[in-house]
Amino acid sequence: MASVNKVILVGNCGRDPEIRYLPSGQAVANVSLATSSRRKDKNTGEMVEDTQWHRITFYDRLAEIAGEYVKKGRPIYVEGRLKYGKYTGQDGVEKNTVDIIATELQLLGGREGMGGPSDEEGGGGGAQRRAAPPQRPAAAPQRPAAPSKPSTGFDDMDDDIPF
Repeated sequence: MASVNKVILVGNCGRDPEIRYLPSGQAVANVSLATSSRRKDKNTGEMVEDTQWHRITFYDRLAEIAGEYVKKGRPIYVEGRLKYGKYTGQDGVEKNTVDIIATELQLLGGREGMGGPSDEEGGGGGAQRRAAPPQRPAAAPQRPAAPSKPSTGFDDMDDDIPF
């Protein structure tokens, strides 16, 4: 039977990525991502915000893209898989870890202080950049205005009504 291990997260980066290179030359970038949810407290009626922190690991070209474009506070979309691990802390206590191994990355939001493209998508074949919008011609020929008829208020409605 097939199995699925897939995670999709949209949140804000908690710190700039840490990039390192393995002896093989493979790039690795780590970043922390905050996701928040809001709920109403049953006892007080106040809105309570719950923030979860996720450890994201990027590899290869995706790690290089993350290192160049991901910055603290910036919203990102990440797809990946869960990886569980254990380690023994300095106090001798064994601790569990959960990491997200990223397979996709999209930068969200505007180009605040960015010199590069607004969206990057990594994974399989590397980054894809959004193309620049086509340029309009300087002047278009003018057509004579159509005779006006009384407006019914329905002239500007779209014909593709979904119901």
